[in-house]
Order: sequence, then structure tokens, then C-alpha cells
Amino acid sequence: TAAGMLAARGAVVISADAAGHQVLESGGAAVAAVADRWPQAMRDGRVDRSVLAEVVFEDAAALAELEAITHPLIADLLAERMAAASGPLIVLEIPVLRDGVGPAWPVVVVDAPDDVRRRRLEGRGMDPADVGRRMALQPSREEWLAVADYVVDNGGDLNTLAAECDRLWSVLGLG
Repeated sequence: TAAGMLAARGAVVISADAAGHQVLESGGAAVAAVADRWPQAMRDGRVDRSVLAEVVFEDAAALAELEAITHPLIADLLAERMAAASGPLIVLEIPVLRDGVGPAWPVVVVDAPDDVRRRRLEGRGMDPADVGRRMALQPSREEWLAVADYVVDNGGDLNTLAAECDRLWSVLGLG
């Protein structure tokens, strides 16, 4: 949501999640390797992401295998998109901590308390147990805040988030 608000202000948003979906879509660069490793996650020649998630989020080694397949492909897509991007602000939206974004790039963390994040995900229909498993595999709130150059508070409503995005835009010297 914050990335969309920044895009409405003129930022170019490049999403690692979208790149991750692309490498797993029909004909995507990771499909053959995923099909070889987890044939049970294939449906009609496509990766069934929900089945794959059930497998890898229950097994840290399987998750590491999936990341070894997908992350280099995702990184290549992101590099291509960043090289082609131009605008007053380029936002690389990533769901996990990663090295290699670039030392000159400021890190903006969109932050919300864990209970708020949990409630929002469950409100979108995610199973509470699945929410807990996924959150446990992600960097903690404290880890995110430790790498932040700027923090956007997303613990409130959409109007508060919009005001936070306006504040960030101004702090970055863009408005």
C-alpha cells in the first residue's frame, strides 16, 4: 500500500514479490527446477504456489532449496528493471532483508506492530497458523528497524499512512 502511495506521487516501484511470481508463472525461469524438485506442487504445467508454500514453509531446508532456485533469477529481473528505471525516486520493494541493493540506497522500512500485521493478514483470509509460520521465517520487526534509514509508520489507518508517505517524500527532498 505504501509503495502504491509513493507511485502515485511519481516514484517508480519495482517489486521483488512480482518478480518472484514471474519466475514461477507458466513458462517462468524457475518452473522446470521447481517441477523437478517438487512435482507435487505442479498443476496442469503450472506451479501451484499454495501447495509449494505448504511444503517449504514446513521445512527450512526445502525453503532454502527454493530460495537457491528462485533468488538468483529474481535478482536478475530486479537488476534489469532497476537499470531501465528512471524517475524522481526508485523504490525497490522487497519482503526480506537482502545485501547487494547498493550502499548508496537509503533503506525505508514500512513498519507496523506484529499484532497489526497479523490482524491484517488474517483479515485477508490467511489461516492464522500460516500467518504465524510465515512471520516466524521473516526477519523480525527489530531486525528491519535496525537497518532502516527511514521508517514509515503503517500501524494506523490509510490516512495516517498517506501522511507518512508525504513526510517521507518531503524528507527525501522530493516535495
